[in-house]
Amino acid sequence: MTQAADTRPGRPRRMSLRWWPRPLPVRVPGQVPLAAAARGAVALALPLLVGLATGWVVLSAIAAIGALWGVSQDGSDPYRVRVRRLGWTGVSSALGLLAGELALRSGEPAVVTGCLVAAALVAGGVGLRGRIASVSGMHLLLGVTIGSGIPVPGPWWQPPLALFAGVVLVLVLSAAPWLWRRHHVEQAAVLAVYRRAGEALAAAGTDTAEEARLRMTLALNHAHEVMAPHLAPRGRRQAGTGDLVRAFHHAVRLGEAVTALVWEGRALPPGLTRVPLHLAGRLLPGHLAAPEDRPTLPAPVTDSPGGRALADLVTAVDGAPDGFDLELRLPAHEGPGRAARVRYVLLLAECVLAAQVLAEVLHRPRGYWLPMTVAFVYKPDFGPLFPRALHRCVGTIVGVAAIGAVSAAATGTYAVVGVVAVFGALMAVGVRHHYALATLGLTAVVFVLLDLLGDHRPLYGTRVVDTALASALVLVAHFAVWPDSAARRAEAQTEAAVAAARRYRDAAPEAGPVQRQSLRRAAYDRLAEARRTVAHARREPARRGRPLPDWESAITAAEQLCDQVTGHLVAGAARPVR
Repeated sequence: MTQAADTRPGRPRRMSLRWWPRPLPVRVPGQVPLAAAARGAVALALPLLVGLATGWVVLSAIAAIGALWGVSQDGSDPYRVRVRRLGWTGVSSALGLLAGELALRSGEPAVVTGCLVAAALVAGGVGLRGRIASVSGMHLLLGVTIGSGIPVPGPWWQPPLALFAGVVLVLVLSAAPWLWRRHHVEQAAVLAVYRRAGEALAAAGTDTAEEARLRMTLALNHAHEVMAPHLAPRGRRQAGTGDLVRAFHHAVRLGEAVTALVWEGRALPPGLTRVPLHLAGRLLPGHLAAPEDRPTLPAPVTDSPGGRALADLVTAVDGAPDGFDLELRLPAHEGPGRAARVRYVLLLAECVLAAQVLAEVLHRPRGYWLPMTVAFVYKPDFGPLFPRALHRCVGTIVGVAAIGAVSAAATGTYAVVGVVAVFGALMAVGVRHHYALATLGLTAVVFVLLDLLGDHRPLYGTRVVDTALASALVLVAHFAVWPDSAARRAEAQTEAAVAAARRYRDAAPEAGPVQRQSLRRAAYDRLAEARRTVAHARREPARRGRPLPDWESAITAAEQLCDQVTGHLVAGAARPVR
């Protein structure tokens, strides 16, 4: 992409576009998710307490495994998304457990192996087709792994039903707040845009201006993704979302005005940073206190196009609703092509087959840990593969050490339940912050549950070795056959982002306000996705003699091009008609 010079008012021209020495992290750690930790503790402890009270210890342990997998898929996204993801997690894992259990009861090792390979083929076939499909495929394979590796007495239908009940318990706990704070997640996402906009205005004219603008854009991308289901035409909109939709549409306009002000490159008066929070308080009363007095924009600010656009927005918000909605649509992100999906299907099936054969040689019976680890690790759509395998090993080592130390000190059945609750809470925190921490909690809980299921063997060291073997198997197979998968994905996403920025540049000047906003949102959304995929590619092992291209420079240039186009468009729109 051609590097455009900086032509903002009051700044010398410069050609260097490397204003970040490294990609900005996609996720910034926040506060400890106490609600999620509490859900994890309750979801894992409750089935065990019920089992102790009723005497159904084995079925309660199976239900706790379902709750464990449910906790791994719990999130802070909108409730309808959580319900879909957890619902499919429960259905797929129960079906997988049923298939694995029937294969095990056949008494034929070949049937068990064939069932595992078939599940891997299905899981791989749906694994790269979106988040929910990927989660469903993984848990189908996990269900088959557990069902074919752990014999459970009693009727064949009880274990799948117990597993499904455990996932449903997490679903109920996660979605229950919908009853009293129905659109809390969407409100928080929209309010975050206004807060980030205030930070961007405060940073205008400083060296951190572009970084602050990017944080605002990322917040707007997230709010757009969260609000997408509510942006249907007015007749099909959910009840009670009118104010929220209006606040989002004004947030889109606010993002355009703030981008123009940042692009102008001038330091702004401190009082101007109150404007976004004033707008949020006016649009969402009761969720954010609005200043009683309408902020006054100084004359030097309103003399600029960005300042006039911000002043017009304040006037529009304080006035009566105009009934105008921008029907914004996020662009569909293209997944890997057919060849990539076929390659992943075959590699996953081969890794599962190799892990099962290795388990038969080393651990027959109950050799489920090796194929189970393959199912967890080989998820290239969940992020960089090498760090995922490394964190899996580290989390397993620490989890084994932790549960070994705690088990020696914990005496009594209810103390064991307390241990499970603590590590379940730790896992819930790790799901949101670090994969190694999540693996630590999961490993410790699994050891307790397997003991309740009758596997009393001292396998602490063996499970660490199994995890290392399975991770090494996945890494060797993947990087021997498909070493450039992350790089190709990063290259494709970068090209798509640059193309979206050029479409915005070429089409926006002649477009109306709705189409202009759609083009701008699509461009910034593509650019954010490109940054994520490039960051993932950088974390994979480097290829000898083949350094990765400098995709960051192209993405940065495209971002600055979008900022420049936005500034010019706002300047044109802000000029009075003569």
